[in-house]
Amino acid sequence: MRWLIAGAGGMLGRDVVGELTRRGETVAGLDRASLDITSPEAVDAAVREHRPGLVVNCAAYTAVDDAETDEARALEINGDGPRVLARACAAHGARMIHVSTDYVFSGEARTTPYPEDHPTGPRTAYGRTKLAGERAVLEELPGASAVLRTAWLYGVHGSNFVRTMIGLEARRDTLDVVDDQRGQPTWSADVAEWIADLGPRLGPEVHGVFHATNSGEATWYDLAREVFSLIGADPDRVRPTSSAAFPRPAPRPAYSALAHRRWQEIGLPLPRDWRSALHEALPRIRKEGLPRETP
Repeated sequence: MRWLIAGAGGMLGRDVVGELTRRGETVAGLDRASLDITSPEAVDAAVREHRPGLVVNCAAYTAVDDAETDEARALEINGDGPRVLARACAAHGARMIHVSTDYVFSGEARTTPYPEDHPTGPRTAYGRTKLAGERAVLEELPGASAVLRTAWLYGVHGSNFVRTMIGLEARRDTLDVVDDQRGQPTWSADVAEWIADLGPRLGPEVHGVFHATNSGEATWYDLAREVFSLIGADPDRVRPTSSAAFPRPAPRPAYSALAHRRWQEIGLPLPRDWRSALHEALPRIRKEGLPRETP
């Protein structure tokens, strides 16, 4: 099967291209400079050229705080772009997987993971624009598309929390980390595997919303302590604090764990625990992913 990956220059996009290549698939990975997903002409030309059976959209406006004052641009990329891709897929007979986020939920007053069919209620501009993208894909390509919501991504490529913690451990004696936001740290390489597994199954019997996160729950404080411990540092150097200590324009979900029922329904294994994934990921991140220190 031929695959086309939009947003292939990002952390997840690079992992998806790598995973599919390892599996021997034919992959066209197009980064932002190569494909503007908001341009119907550019998208149609790319689909015509590469003739994919399946398009994966990893492209997104991800500046959560900036979106509060730039919602129109965020909506163009996160809402209109997926619709353009989905329409091109419908016109050319391709299927589509669209990557979304836990921010489509409110993250309030909850203590159990959100099921895939739970009512959405975003509290941020970023969440609203990502929800618009979900709806666009499912409307334009019913029966031939999937929305994968993920969260708390970290990986070898690009900036992310785990890489930041590794870098700060070397430069600070102690570190204050938020302990009142709970979610699911998720290794981007695992998400890439789930996308590669889901793609061939996608069709009239397998479509809709899936949650693509590692299982279990943690706070940012828990995750930071685990990182310190795994790299041989004293986890007690990480100190808990509240989100009020780090005010931001866009409120972060207090609780955003996601349930994984749909994987069982289609006969794929449930995602592994976040600690297991982190144990496997850290050696790769430390070897390949840390940026060079600047003076």
